[in-house]
Amino acid sequence: MPDSMPTLVVDAVAARTGSMRVNRRLTFTSWVRKTHGWFGLWGAILGLMTGTSGVWLNHRAVLKLELPSQTQMNAQLALPDPAPATAGDMAVWLQSALKLDRPANTVRVERARAVPWMEKGAMERGGADKPLIQPERWTFAFGGPDHVVQVEYWAGNKSASVRTTENGFFATLTNLHKGVGMPVPWILLIDTLAGSLIFLSISGLVLWWETNRRRRLGIAIFGVSVAVTLGLALWPLQS
Repeated sequence: MPDSMPTLVVDAVAARTGSMRVNRRLTFTSWVRKTHGWFGLWGAILGLMTGTSGVWLNHRAVLKLELPSQTQMNAQLALPDPAPATAGDMAVWLQSALKLDRPANTVRVERARAVPWMEKGAMERGGADKPLIQPERWTFAFGGPDHVVQVEYWAGNKSASVRTTENGFFATLTNLHKGVGMPVPWILLIDTLAGSLIFLSISGLVLWWETNRRRRLGIAIFGVSVAVTLGLALWPLQS
């Protein structure tokens, strides 16, 4: 009887260790399941919006869906004398002149350079001709997803070209999807949705692995999905 006591102690310790491992595994699985649900709730509205606009963008031609409604108006805006000296000064003046409530979303400056066809001709003739210089070009974008104002100015001109676009519902939804004319906080919000999708994908795999015993079948399905995704992604590069 005394000889059997160590064996019983070892068995009890092993059972307790195994039980602790099972409990930790169950606790981890429960945490992943709850967190998976909260992340899904956070991204539900953004995911619905992005998914709807994504289907619209991908299948509008095949399904003959209505094109996003847009109204455009082109105009010329006379500049003050003297004209703003820098692109930053021009952006401030445009906001005031066009009575816009927000500053420019983007300001781009394309430096003066030789026009492409003159560069090619000069190279063919050994650089004997003096190239024609294209003046500096400034472009500005104002507004948001429903209302976009784009301004183009060539240095030295006395006016700037203004194109105003009024977007309907689906055009606005599309711009929200692409982040057109949206401020930095919106971009960061969409980044949180992207992060949520990454976490949902990983946590979904973890939950399946921990709660499903048919792992070989799951691995096969996952492998096929990876192969199909890579094949469709790389197929256009081979044609």
